[in-house]
Amino acid sequence: MSLAPMMSSSRLGDLQAFDDTKAGVKGLIDAGVTTLPSFFHHPPQNLPKPAVQDSPGQAAAAGGSSSFTIPVIDLAGVTTADPSRRAELVGEVLSAANKFGFFQVLNHGVPESAMSGMLSAVRGFNEEPVEVKRAYYTRDHGRSVRYHCNQDLFRSSAAKWRDTVYLEMAPREPAPEEIPAALRGIAVEYTRQVKRLGSTLLELLSEALGVRSGYLEKEAGCLDWILVGAHYYPACPEPHLTMGATTHSDYSFLTVLLQDSVGSGALQVLVQEKEGEQEEGRWVDVHAVPGALVVNIGDFLQLISNDRFKSVQHRVVSKKEGPRASVACFFQTYGAAAATKVCAPIVFPDGTPPVYKSATVEELLVSFRAKNGHATLDHFRL
Repeated sequence: MSLAPMMSSSRLGDLQAFDDTKAGVKGLIDAGVTTLPSFFHHPPQNLPKPAVQDSPGQAAAAGGSSSFTIPVIDLAGVTTADPSRRAELVGEVLSAANKFGFFQVLNHGVPESAMSGMLSAVRGFNEEPVEVKRAYYTRDHGRSVRYHCNQDLFRSSAAKWRDTVYLEMAPREPAPEEIPAALRGIAVEYTRQVKRLGSTLLELLSEALGVRSGYLEKEAGCLDWILVGAHYYPACPEPHLTMGATTHSDYSFLTVLLQDSVGSGALQVLVQEKEGEQEEGRWVDVHAVPGALVVNIGDFLQLISNDRFKSVQHRVVSKKEGPRASVACFFQTYGAAAATKVCAPIVFPDGTPPVYKSATVEELLVSFRAKNGHATLDHFRL
């Protein structure tokens, strides 16, 4: 399908013409585009500022810092009977979840072959002919496998430089024929491995909250539903004009992210640091650590933890390097279950009063969409 209709004067018409190609951002690259269509242009105030190199602090406040890293936690020994090792890991997880909301994990049990295979499959699918990919291109949330460019393409103020395959992998896996051939076997195996890791992480997080180890998985249902977002970021010809993902927090309980090393530092986290009596937000690069997976707290878990865990803002910066691939496993609740699934703050023995009122997942999702990913929990704060 020709990209010529994108030159119409109507922004909605341009978006529809682009979406009708069912070729995504990769289709623009294949067509030889060197200038981004205007609907990919983000307001200057929403784009990263050029990094100032005079000092590490200045660089952090602007375009991202390479002098500071989020915690890296080695899970080796997590299954041993050594109580001191378990307590050490619980303390590390508590500190990371409370201070940063993000951490990376090593020796997590997900085989390297599954991780590299999944990234390779994401690239393989996106680099197939558009005629192959077009069969999966849809915005129908009734389908458990959806490929498209920007799920909020027609709602957001500017498009993101990213194509994604979404796969609803739990509580029921899609039928094999519903999954693109390039992803079919590895997506199922990778998700099963990450689900096992998710169970371990939720045990540690439960113990960090002072409740029994199975609380977040069993009582709170944090592992009942898994959505996999397989993202593909082609090399961007004008990265200073657009974003791979705008500033947002995750409407999930927990997210486990696999990222490759292409365009290192594309993922950035907003870290709050003390400057005298005031807190100042600094954007910190999350560089790919060989063999590691990135873990971050979602909005739902911040509410359940009564603010002991933090769901923090993060973004993906566009890069000239590419293509870049990443795979996010979101542990959340969706569909019909969201209307009845209640998130309620844990009542702690120390008598700490609830910070939030209880809310259904659907109420939280409505708030998230209304705020476009910002300040999701503010509406529920007591």
